[in-house]
Amino acid sequence: MRKLLVLAALFSITIAAVYFSACNNSTSDKQASTETDSLKQLVERGHYLAHYVTQCMDCHSVRDTGKFSMPVVPGTEGGGAPIPFGKAEGIPGEVTPPNITPFALKDWSDEEIIRAITGGINKKGDTLFPIMPYQHYSKMAKNDILAIVAYIRTLKPIERTTPPRKLEIPMSMLGPLPVVNLDNNTIPDKADKVKYGEYIVNAAVCSECHTPMGPQGPDFSKIFSGGFVFDLPMFKVGVANITPDSATGIGTWTEEMFLARFKNNGADEMVNKYPGRMNSIMPWAMYSKMGDEELKAVYAYLRTVKPITNKVEKYPK
Repeated sequence: MRKLLVLAALFSITIAAVYFSACNNSTSDKQASTETDSLKQLVERGHYLAHYVTQCMDCHSVRDTGKFSMPVVPGTEGGGAPIPFGKAEGIPGEVTPPNITPFALKDWSDEEIIRAITGGINKKGDTLFPIMPYQHYSKMAKNDILAIVAYIRTLKPIERTTPPRKLEIPMSMLGPLPVVNLDNNTIPDKADKVKYGEYIVNAAVCSECHTPMGPQGPDFSKIFSGGFVFDLPMFKVGVANITPDSATGIGTWTEEMFLARFKNNGADEMVNKYPGRMNSIMPWAMYSKMGDEELKAVYAYLRTVKPITNKVEKYPK
């Protein structure tokens, strides 16, 4: 009888051990699955932002100048620009967007990449020329910046090094950069279309192109009124007025018209055309893939900015 009791006790202990082991394994598997799903969602968000909103791929890749809106050449994403930005873009010198694939960033920590994106300081401690719009990215939510970092970590490594910048002015002229604290930033409630639109417009850096240049740089007293001319070797194009001015801006546009402009200009049949000198620096092929929710929010926000009369010649001679 005593042996039977001992055997029964051992059987109970064994069953309990198997049960708790199974529970622990199940919990561990669920946790791992949750973490994998969270990382996948983070990378997907980063892909969406880097391609269709913040335009990281637009600057840091090769663009096909023979197609409308110069879409990114597949396979070159993040490998760096083939030619520098210069006087045509209002830069006193030359700055080439560098390689940001894992080949170039393999020795960078996430914190160092975040500091470059939002604070304008690279791994060596050098200040980045502000054609890299870190002033805008510093206002983005931390999770969105982390998503971009997670995504670019997944890019195909491209073994390419871009040339160093050649500036005609010292970077010290920019003065000290502000301290960035991403923890204070949040993504506005999407139900507030104007606030959410303001967030997207900032992340998409719309003001950098759609603001006229003054003697000392962009004239932000006339923000979004356009007029800056990209004088490229292939074509010359003036940037549109996107304020709600009815005569020279988009004041008469409906939301439907606004969305249609993006969808039509980003359609394959449009992008695959050879426009010659009637081309656009606006990356329609990429912005057109922004979600309708974001585009509607952008429209809502732009309806609230100061209307400015500024007639822009699209293709100046």
